Amino acid sequence: MRQVVIEKPGAIRVLEDVAQPVPGQGEALLKVMYCGICGADLASFTGNQPFTTYPRVPGHEFSAQIVSVPENSQGLKAGDMVTCNPYFNCGHCYSCRRGFVNCCEDNQTMGVQRNGAFQEYITMPVSRIIPGKGLTARQLALVEPFCIGYHGIARGHVKAGDKVLVVGAGPIGMFALLSAKAAGARVWAIDILDGRLETALKMGAQGVANSRSQDAVAQLTREATGGDGFDVCVECCGLPETFLQCIDQAAFAGTVILIGNGKRDTTFLHSIILKKELNVYGSRNAYTEDFHKVIDILAGGQADAEALVSGEYDLKDAAAAFDALKHNDGSLMKILLKSC
Repeated sequence: MRQVVIEKPGAIRVLEDVAQPVPGQGEALLKVMYCGICGADLASFTGNQPFTTYPRVPGHEFSAQIVSVPENSQGLKAGDMVTCNPYFNCGHCYSCRRGFVNCCEDNQTMGVQRNGAFQEYITMPVSRIIPGKGLTARQLALVEPFCIGYHGIARGHVKAGDKVLVVGAGPIGMFALLSAKAAGARVWAIDILDGRLETALKMGAQGVANSRSQDAVAQLTREATGGDGFDVCVECCGLPETFLQCIDQAAFAGTVILIGNGKRDTTFLHSIILKKELNVYGSRNAYTEDFHKVIDILAGGQADAEALVSGEYDLKDAAAAFDALKHNDGSLMKILLKSC
């Protein structure tokens, strides 16, 4: 079978004659259909992902068709279109014992700490397979990144009527926007790239502002909230500046949700969190139940995730896809690799 391997930072190869995997006990054999290229995959390619070891097969956003599957309680059978929960947890650390398997102390995400789905066939424990409920292969490849946004919004208890500010209108920011809208909230977005702000408006944002201008952000907050501040601010960049913007734009007794994975220290006077009595939530990965809920959102027509797909490449052209994202000017959202 064909397989994509990042041999070392900056070096990606497509192997043509890799042996097809053989499922073990309790595992299914899956034919991969589509894979999305995540920011973590790109970081592995550029050498900016601290958790990646090499060589590594990337990929944890994917759809697949079941080739063979043992008897199971989910009713899964050969031919079904599915997606999977790609975050492997140890099952015995304190987080796992309390049910917080998404933040396992020894988490191993496909494509980062273990090999991923950028190949024609994979094996997967049956317990990690999520039925597709009639969604297309393209839609199912977008479920995992959607879940990242959805899990954060759920962590922050976003509800109908909330005024939500998404800080960072990249792919994860857009999935947070869609998740908040599905919860009945009204959503605004800020970013430094006008093209992404245009996408946010197309996806249903009430309004946007280019955050290079603090005056523009302040004006957006005044217009959206009457100067009260946002009920919820969702940080989707992982930058000190965007974290501080969330604190500044949140209302007193508001909520800040941190989804972006930061790589730089943030210095600030923490008394502002006390003064405003802010609720601050970190968000990592997602639960299996989040996958089911996102699939229900898509199946119910509450969100159009495919509108975020900017391009599609064959698996054999993976190097070109990664290169396009490496030089992305902000106009590209989700890039899919087609394996079938």
